[in-house]
Amino acid sequence: MITKLAGARVILGDDVVETDVTFADGKIVEIGGSGSADTIVDCRGYTLAPAMIDVHGDAFERQMAPRPNVFFPTEAALLETDRQLAANGIATAYHALTLSWEPGLRSVQRGEAFLDALDALDNRLMIENRIQLRWETFAFEAVPLIENALRKPLTPSLAFNDHTSMTMRPLDLPAQDRLFEHNPDFATADLSDPAFMARAGRIGPRAGLSSEDYYALLIDVWQRRSEVPATISKVSELARAAGAPMLSHDDTQDETRSYFRSKGATISEFPMRVPVARTAKKRGDTIVFGAPNVVRGGSHIGSPSAADMVEDGLCDILASDYFYPAMLTAIARLLDEKRGTLSDLWSLVSKAPAEASRLADRGEIAVGKRADLIVIDWPEGKTPAVKLATSNGRTAYSTHF
Repeated sequence: MITKLAGARVILGDDVVETDVTFADGKIVEIGGSGSADTIVDCRGYTLAPAMIDVHGDAFERQMAPRPNVFFPTEAALLETDRQLAANGIATAYHALTLSWEPGLRSVQRGEAFLDALDALDNRLMIENRIQLRWETFAFEAVPLIENALRKPLTPSLAFNDHTSMTMRPLDLPAQDRLFEHNPDFATADLSDPAFMARAGRIGPRAGLSSEDYYALLIDVWQRRSEVPATISKVSELARAAGAPMLSHDDTQDETRSYFRSKGATISEFPMRVPVARTAKKRGDTIVFGAPNVVRGGSHIGSPSAADMVEDGLCDILASDYFYPAMLTAIARLLDEKRGTLSDLWSLVSKAPAEASRLADRGEIAVGKRADLIVIDWPEGKTPAVKLATSNGRTAYSTHF
């Protein structure tokens, strides 16, 4: 069936023009022109854009466990998440699946169940659901799962995450100022300090543990520290062999970025200091910030302003992070604040993430590309809302406008 989206304001590369876009068999077949179509959708007054690509989103965790240790069936959680993504204009999503040494929500066992549920749902999902293997580098028990996931048809991305070392830092040291985790001078808190025990123990409920039990487990896992670099090397080799994009998470030092870049991680995800982002940009690395940071007017943990980073050319991609609607809303706010043109800003959620994720078949409206498209109701100066979303030419969401 041939479908024409007619008369919209279309984001085409570096320009925005009023034209028609026609697709068939999952591909864009014509832009403008006078070709016929089986279905013509009147899109006058609306904006037509490439569907968004989310390189890091963990809002699905709220469907899996809406309250601490209150778990719902994984398939039900994924079906709901898939529909939320489509309704927010996201046609390709990398679920940031944390693989930790912790029990509970972020355990390896939950990760395995997540992958199994994705396989079971397969053709029932409306958009392309992919995985970001957000690997806690102290979680050696996750390596077999990573090996298995890297063999799947939809190649996942791999993010190196080290919240273990972040938790172990001195109490008076902001997370943004900590040294590279494997620097010999990396300092830890006084492990016997009740204040440190309390800080560590606050994470316990997420893992289904008491504060005391979580603290004891953390100290036990910390003993693996000398083995972590070798395990990072092993996992990065697996990812390179699979052609998986790699990211390092929460970089705080040039040394951190350099280390993970040497392993093949050319994407810096949520760098926590401006100098690190500047160095990454000079080296040609891709830089990701969270869209909620833009929407809220700043980071909730004291990291750089994503809006400032966009304006300064130090942000290539905006990800949903923990709130799917933030991607579209962030672009609207950046546009209202005159931080860039619509076409340049839209690249932050479409073309740039496609290129970083090695997905050459999507991310822009061009003949031959996937028909991943969204029609947006976007009155000037108002909050935009998705009216129609297609994924590979199939309707994923529609308000029947």
